[in-house]
Amino acid sequence: MGAKGKKKKGKKGPPESGWWPGFGTKATMSTYFQYPTPELQEELRKIAQAIVAPGKGILAADESTGTMGKRLQDIGVENSEENRRKYRNLLFSSDPALSENISGVILFHETLYQKADDGTPLVSLLEKRGIIPGIKVDKGVVPLFGSEDECTTQGLDDLAQRCAQYKKDGCHFAKWRCVLKIGRFTPSYQAIMENANVLARYASICQSQRIVPIVEPEVLPDGEHDLDRAQKVTEVVLAAVYKALSDHHVYLEGTLLKPNMVTPGQACKKTYTPMDIGRATVTALLRTVPAAVPGITFLSGGQSEEEASVNLNAINTVDMKRPWALTFSYGRALQASVLRAWAGKPENVLAGQQELIKRAKANGLAVQGKYVAGSIPSLAASKSNFANGQASQGKYVAGSVTGAGADAGLFVANHAY
Repeated sequence: MGAKGKKKKGKKGPPESGWWPGFGTKATMSTYFQYPTPELQEELRKIAQAIVAPGKGILAADESTGTMGKRLQDIGVENSEENRRKYRNLLFSSDPALSENISGVILFHETLYQKADDGTPLVSLLEKRGIIPGIKVDKGVVPLFGSEDECTTQGLDDLAQRCAQYKKDGCHFAKWRCVLKIGRFTPSYQAIMENANVLARYASICQSQRIVPIVEPEVLPDGEHDLDRAQKVTEVVLAAVYKALSDHHVYLEGTLLKPNMVTPGQACKKTYTPMDIGRATVTALLRTVPAAVPGITFLSGGQSEEEASVNLNAINTVDMKRPWALTFSYGRALQASVLRAWAGKPENVLAGQQELIKRAKANGLAVQGKYVAGSIPSLAASKSNFANGQASQGKYVAGSVTGAGADAGLFVANHAY
């Protein structure tokens, strides 16, 4: 009030809540947001829906140089750039029938710029088959100081620039992996919140560059925990992730989720059926993942090829609501038999490709709930792909593995991609 009891004249500010016409669009209440333009929304939505088309899933071929070295070492092949190129050439030059069950392929940076035997860019081989190229964009894990020997994932600083270039080079979706472990005191609140926000920031940046983000919060299978504990941890992690995605105004219809299936720890002594795993997994998802998300592309988490197919089939046949497409984004569970059949020999290329087609077909059937256990045999169908991490053996020393090139980063050791 003025000296004579009159109100002072001046500009009125915005109220604490509500819309204040004419004040400007960005100085309003905290719930103000901007979604992508209608055109961008449509582009992102179409890409996401194409990836989770009925009977199709993703081939995760984004193993880092170090991880690919482990795969090649297992079959007695040197980890050279040329041998990595030959192997990716084998995968991507497979019979066009591959596209009947594979909708997208996640590439490693190196692979995006490699060429086939005839000089054709490898990414062009995928495009000719109607397969959508994607790219791994995270730069690995780093220690999360103050946590229970947990980690976060790095690579946000230059992500927008990299995504812009990847889009120009033919990639239409991306993947970013965060990892959490189940222990007596883990995952900690600190690790859950940090990784949820990192995933949300990544997703927002990807969408700004017309790339569909695949959000991957992996709860590792290391440990003795039972199915109930795995389900509860998965629910807590996914709830945090979707709260963060909401806070960052991420357009959910233009995203995909890549979670772990809910499975007991690898050292758990209690046995569970595929239907037990199916019910626990779908229950966790129903409690946390909005129906706006087009699809969920499960990681295989060290399961054997056959286990990954059987459990995916159970997830798609359990008598529960499933508002999203439930499909696969498998690496080892699609490639273990391929590597064994190929063994680095030129004369075995066709045999390796046939193994890939078989496993893709098996998982394509599982997506539709039509896979019959054991009906599509492959060379490594029953071989476990699980490799115990350092932390589950009590061997991780805090800070002993750092940097983007730390392929055995932290407790994830052999779980690194």
